[in-house]
Parts: sequence; C-alpha cells; structure tokens
Amino acid sequence: MKIAKKSTTLAVSPADPCALQKIVTLLDHPLLHTIGAVADDLQLQAYVVGGFVRDAFLNRPSKDIDIVCVGDGMLLAQRVAASLDNKLEVTTFKTFGTAMLNWKGWVVEFVGARKESYCITSRHPSVLPGTLDDDQMRRDFTINTLAICLNQNQYGLLLDPFNGQKDLENGIIKTPCDPLQTFSDDPLRIIRAIRFATQLNFNIAEETLGAMAMVRNRLKIISQERITEELHKIIAAHKPSYGFQLLFKTKILEVIFPEMANLAGRDQVGTHSHKDNFIHTLEVLDNVSASSSKLWLRWAAIFHDIAKPLTKQFSPKQGFSFHGHEDLGAKMVPQIFRRMKFPTNKEILGYVQKLVKLHLRPIALVEQVTDGAIRRLLYESGDDLEDLFLLCRADITSKNPIKVAQYLANFDRVEAKVLDVEARDKIRNFQPIITGELIMNTFHLKPCKTIGLIKQAIKEAVLEGKIKNEYEEAFNYMYLVGNQLLAKEE
Repeated sequence: MKIAKKSTTLAVSPADPCALQKIVTLLDHPLLHTIGAVADDLQLQAYVVGGFVRDAFLNRPSKDIDIVCVGDGMLLAQRVAASLDNKLEVTTFKTFGTAMLNWKGWVVEFVGARKESYCITSRHPSVLPGTLDDDQMRRDFTINTLAICLNQNQYGLLLDPFNGQKDLENGIIKTPCDPLQTFSDDPLRIIRAIRFATQLNFNIAEETLGAMAMVRNRLKIISQERITEELHKIIAAHKPSYGFQLLFKTKILEVIFPEMANLAGRDQVGTHSHKDNFIHTLEVLDNVSASSSKLWLRWAAIFHDIAKPLTKQFSPKQGFSFHGHEDLGAKMVPQIFRRMKFPTNKEILGYVQKLVKLHLRPIALVEQVTDGAIRRLLYESGDDLEDLFLLCRADITSKNPIKVAQYLANFDRVEAKVLDVEARDKIRNFQPIITGELIMNTFHLKPCKTIGLIKQAIKEAVLEGKIKNEYEEAFNYMYLVGNQLLAKEE
C-alpha cells in the first residue's frame, strides 16, 4: 500500500488560530492518513490521542505520536510499518500490549484501547480490552484525554468527553475522574501533574491539588528512578521554582527530598533574623536557569545551601550564621545522589560537589583579593570556573535592587582580576612540571610519603607565586625542599 493522502476536514476549533492551523497541517500529514487507511482496511477504529493532540493545541512541536485503536494495536502497528516501508522494524512490548515504530524521525506508539484496575501495592495495572471511552477515562489529566479520529468516515473528528480543550484554553491541570482514585491508583501522576504545570505554566485545580497532598505518601511505592525522571523535567523547565513551590505546598517535597524541604523557614531573635533559605534557593535556581540550560548546574543551585539547617548557629552579637555549610553541603551531596539515583561519576557528582564547596569562594575575594587566593580558586575550579561564576552571580539575591547592583559590581571586579591572573599565569588545570619519577631519581628514593610531600610543596609554591611552573625554578625548589625534608628524617 502506498502512503495515503487525502483532504482533511476538521471538527476541531481551538481558540488560537495558530493552533488550528497547526492541527490542520499535522493531520494532513501522510503518516496519519496512512494509519487511518490501514485501520480502515483492518476494520479497526484508530485515534491519535494524548500528548501529540495536546501539544498541537498548544502550538508546541512534537514528533511523538500515540495511537489508540479499538482492537489489536500490535497488529495495526505491523501493518502500518509494512505500508510505510517493508523493512521498517516494529518494537513490541507484549507485557503492556504496545508496539512502537520510528519512521523518518516520527516515533509512533500503538496500543489497543483498554480499561485498567489497580492493586493497592503497585502502580502497574491489570489490563483488559476496552472501548475508546474506557481508554480516555483511564488517562491522567483531562488535557491528555483528547482524541482525534483517523478513520476516513470521521477523519479529524475531535472526541473530548472531559472538556480537555477548555482546560487547555484556561491553563488548568485536573483529572478526568475522582482525583483521589486517580492518584492512589498511580501515584507517579502526582509528580507528573506538577511537571505538566511547570512545563506549561498551568494552574492545578484545587480539588486535584488537595488530592495530591492527601495521597502523597503513596509515592513510596514508586521507584526512585521514575520520581527522579520527573524531577529532571521540572528542573529543566523555563521557571523550575514554580514546580518546587508546588512540591512544597503539597508537602510532597518532604516525602521525596526532605533536605530541600528543611531549608524552609525564617527564624527571628530580637532584631536578628535570617532569610528563608528555601525561598532563596528557588531564587538562585531561577537566576541560574535564566542564564543556563545545564541540568546539573541547576541542580548545583538547589544543593548550594543544602547544609544550612545543619550549620545554623545564633550569637547575640552577630546574629545567625551558617559557617561551614559549603563544606558540609559538599559532603552531603554523594549520599543524596545515591538515594535519588543520580549518576555518581566524577563528571556529574564531582562537578556538583565542586560547585557546592566553592560557591562562597569567589564572593569572599571581594574583601581580600590576593593573587594566591585567586590561583587556588583557578586551580580548584578548573574547567568549571565559568559555571562557578554564574552560580555565584545567581546567589546574589535581595529585595533591595541597589544592594544587588552593588554586590554585582564588586563581583565584576573580582571576576576581572581572576581572569587577569589566569591570562598571566595559566594556572587553571596546571600540573606541576616536577614528576614523582624525577623526585625519586634525584633523591634515590623508593615510593614513599616524602615524594608526595615534595610534590605538594612545589604545587603550593606555584599557587602562592613563589616560583613559576617552569623546569629550572621548580627543580631548584624541589632540591631545596627535598633536602630539608630528608634532613628531618635522619
């Protein structure tokens, strides 16, 4: 069968004319016409549903298509693949009754219409064949229940039994059925609701939001990997703070990320007080997000003050302080990473740890800018210096714009000085020119602690500006330090 193509008569009328034109264009795509034609040959009802339809109404680009057919979805997938290209492979998931194909960049997933029932101990349902009504009723949110018919006799007919189009126009997330049952059946939908609200900048209906809070402890049956996947999508949104505000408001954050929830609150003793570190963290997160799309830099913004509740102290003279929170925070990062199933390799875990540990260092240079301190910062930050600067700028938050401008101006001077020292000394990522092998050969040593002490002394001398990282100066310094250390050992 050749790829089908015929005129499109739509029964959809989104309020946005751009969205209407987008849907007309999408539905006139030969891929969808072919799916409809094959379904007609098999005497199956076929509908494009879910995110593809939702995103078309919102004028958002999407190449992921979900097809529901009343009948054998895997058979429909196999016949569509053969019609498009007899060499096109279909991936089947018999456990879930789904099939998927990838054609010219379009990812199409087929499933037979079904109805579901859930067990209290699992989010994985028992599945039985059902009608399109059953399939729409089982979906998470009304904005994902929209279905458009692909059969020739009703091509383009919108089926919207839960007024999903109206909720799209009003920017509302709500469930098609009883929200308590919806979230109890599959608790992952709790975080998915917040993820959609954050990505789309939608509100969550009050009844839906209340149900999310009531059944939040059901999230404990969800694998951490699935929760983390949703958190990544929240943090990647244009304004991720909105999602974390919703997580906090519903007390879901206490269940899935208690260390962050513990940042909330503001203490006052007499005239002394401190800022709400949860609100401050969200401000820093949004500031970083406005300048960078790097996922782990955004996570570093979340983690940068994570240890403040554990380091909080009060002095009648100085007020509240959080001394050492950067060091303790860096130590906390690995355990949280492991619990949340984040990558634990050096490139990601080490990167976040480094930014948390160093996030106060550049700001501290405002008061005392020495070349030695700058060299150490350059050496320790390495290739992540620019991201560290971005995090430090984002960390400057205040309701007083004059104070913010002053702090930023001070930071500009520090940054200029750091870049000047780097251009002059090339200290970033430097490796001491004197190797352990050279030290062993010079002093006739076998592997021992003294070699490490000599190498450390040379590195410190370079960072302090006592010597340059050039062979003659470094060799002479090695000879001096080595003889001193060996003399003490005798």
